[in-house]
Amino acid sequence: MPGGPLDHVRANAEAWEARGDGQSKLARRQWAAAEPTWGVFDIPESVAGILPSHLDGARTLELGCGTGYVSAWLARRGAVPVGVDPAPGQLRIARQCQDEFGLWFPLVRAAGEQVPLRDASFDLVISEYGAAIWADPYLWIPEAARLLHPGGELVFLGNSTLLMLCAPDEDDVAATDRLLRPQFGMHRFEWPDDPTVEFHLGHGDWIRLLRASAFEVEDLIELRPPAGATSDLPFVDFEWASRWPCEEVWRARRK
Repeated sequence: MPGGPLDHVRANAEAWEARGDGQSKLARRQWAAAEPTWGVFDIPESVAGILPSHLDGARTLELGCGTGYVSAWLARRGAVPVGVDPAPGQLRIARQCQDEFGLWFPLVRAAGEQVPLRDASFDLVISEYGAAIWADPYLWIPEAARLLHPGGELVFLGNSTLLMLCAPDEDDVAATDRLLRPQFGMHRFEWPDDPTVEFHLGHGDWIRLLRASAFEVEDLIELRPPAGATSDLPFVDFEWASRWPCEEVWRARRK
């Protein structure tokens, strides 16, 4: 089984530190949103249906919270959130947004693979492009299982397996209809001229890992942008995402 040293944590945290100015502007827009929107095409929650229907009093943990906007959405729906992220600059922006919007919850600096919180403390662990792609799944998925009580729910959103097979190495080039890399052996992704490290698995590996970590898989939501959706991110365009899922959401429940 893969999984090993956390050398990627420092590289990823430093890369996110360098995005500070742009992140502040984006964070304020996300914190101010009347309705949660997900992924690169800002799909509304009313369309995607990602969040649990009942969140009043739910103890939630966001792994790789970044600027904390998902936790803010959860708090407004009655949850009691905690956000965890290894990048101090991201947490600094999250605290600024807390003060600006008058909505406070604990923020913890830690990697998704090693969370300094008690076992079975949460009803929901969630990640949108946080631990979902920036932490080693062979380490953070068992950690999520440890943090959830039996019956607790895990929800995470990241790039689809298919997109990762079709995405060119260049950051500013969109995916095409060609398979560019093998699915077997997917795990750690490093890109030319980019210091960050991502993690992506094939569907079979995800299922085996979740089951081995005491989860029951409940759903796999393959996101499709609604008509007229736009994105300023270059790695996938609307035409591609209208034909194939560029993002997927896994839902699993702790046994």
